[in-house]
Amino acid sequence: MGAGGDAVRAVNFMLGYGGLLCPIFGGRCSIQNRDTFSSCHPAINFLYFALVIGFSMFFIHPVCLAVSLAASLAYAIYLNGRKTVRFSALVMLPMMTVAALVNPAFNHEGATLLTYLPSGNPLTLESILYGLAAYGLAAATMLAAVVTWFSCYTAVMTSDKFVYLFGRVIPALSLVLSMALRFVPKFQTQFKVVSEAQQCIGRDVHNGGVIQRLRNAVTTFSIMLTWSLENAIETADSMKSRGYGLPGRTAFSIYRFDSRDRAVLGWLVYCGVFLCCGTAVGAFTWRYYPTAKGAPWTPLTVCLHLIYLAVCLTPLILDVWEERRWRRLYGEKKGIS
Repeated sequence: MGAGGDAVRAVNFMLGYGGLLCPIFGGRCSIQNRDTFSSCHPAINFLYFALVIGFSMFFIHPVCLAVSLAASLAYAIYLNGRKTVRFSALVMLPMMTVAALVNPAFNHEGATLLTYLPSGNPLTLESILYGLAAYGLAAATMLAAVVTWFSCYTAVMTSDKFVYLFGRVIPALSLVLSMALRFVPKFQTQFKVVSEAQQCIGRDVHNGGVIQRLRNAVTTFSIMLTWSLENAIETADSMKSRGYGLPGRTAFSIYRFDSRDRAVLGWLVYCGVFLCCGTAVGAFTWRYYPTAKGAPWTPLTVCLHLIYLAVCLTPLILDVWEERRWRRLYGEKKGIS
């Protein structure tokens, strides 16, 4: 591949071990530098999230849903830190609790009678399990897992990766989506800057009477509208100067499909096919009415659930493996020196 390929490999190597390089050299590292899985090929990242999000939406087995939620939360905490914990505590847990409590009050099906509600309706074990599983784990927990997986997807799959994957297939749509996803955080940052500047000169939207606050809000809106138009013109000029839309235009990319990507791809394809076959034979079957019952626990079902657990934990496994590997190499180098 030559010097260019060696440079790309070096960049990917540094990105893969950035979680350790940053503490060693006393710097701060971003998500892309700290997470080894983020340095994999964009196709690997997209395939992984497509698998885990798809399985989380279609597997209603309580064990599968619990595994998906736990793995997604663990990976989200690794990527985003305490923000994920606050979001889970403030949003996810209340949502799951409300769903679990509301379902038995309206759904009275089931064969195992526990007691009677003050309204005279029966409270059954199956309705509680359905509230905790089908509405809590398959509706609330499944929703929580999917939302958490999408937060991880947003952190890992940047707009550059998305354009790299789909730019040649659907170039116009990829460009529009990439620009839209990039515009939102830029707009929020600029709006914060403008709001703070307006506040410094006494034109905050929270100061003064109704008319004054309305004038201040219109001024801020006018500034943001002007900035948006200017940003669009600058983007168009930049795209034109770089030859966007010209025939035969080439594009530089730092993404290379190396041996690690091939290994992860083989692992994901193997596990995906294995889990699909397990679904076809009913290994993940589960019902809640009239009684809670699922597929019997056999060596095959246990193996399938362990494989599903390994698939959900793949990014964390990669991170731990790469971190230990780098620490060993760094320790050997330090011992030699």
